[in-house]
Amino acid sequence: MSQAPLVAVLDYGSGNVHSAVKALEAAGADARLTSDRGLIQDADGLVVPGVGAFQAVMGALRAARADELIDRRLAGGRAVLGICVGMQVLFERGVERGVDTEGLGEWPGVVTELDAPVLPHMGWNTVRPDAGSRLFAGLEGERFYFVHSFAAQNWQLEVQDPFPPATLTWCDYGTPFLAAVENGPLSATQFHPEKSGEAGIRLLANWIGTLTAG
Repeated sequence: MSQAPLVAVLDYGSGNVHSAVKALEAAGADARLTSDRGLIQDADGLVVPGVGAFQAVMGALRAARADELIDRRLAGGRAVLGICVGMQVLFERGVERGVDTEGLGEWPGVVTELDAPVLPHMGWNTVRPDAGSRLFAGLEGERFYFVHSFAAQNWQLEVQDPFPPATLTWCDYGTPFLAAVENGPLSATQFHPEKSGEAGIRLLANWIGTLTAG
């Protein structure tokens, strides 16, 4: 039996992340909540969770120097998965209630408030993945669990040869927004796969499968 891929769940003080660890284990990973820089760098995959305000999450990431770890992994082509605000901070900036905060800048664009009659967007919703999505393989028509008021609402990264374009997944709540992105070693979901039942486990299993498939 092959060894389960080692997935580090970044421990930088972001809320209750034990459900993410359990979901990753259910999906077939050897998941460890850790702040150990060596383990984070060497793991097959890194999950960056995030709950709360964009500014608070960025402050905690920078205080832990986790921004350097994420950047170093990606520079080496090593897989990273952001979840919820862990997806939002991958963009250049976030604007929440008049506060403009610099993000990690892995992707261009600004995270802003959804234009919807009721916020937060809380509950189950369907998504529209691009053809060829690896995260959503076999999950067409499934629903995923969201809880957020802010999101990236457009995609600005230009395709640069020889790299393929990013695979985008959209969701509608008042306005279309990015529910997930697959961009080389960097993937992210605005919804919570760890709270999305069997569909979320299968999505995490798809991501874990990419860690060994290359």
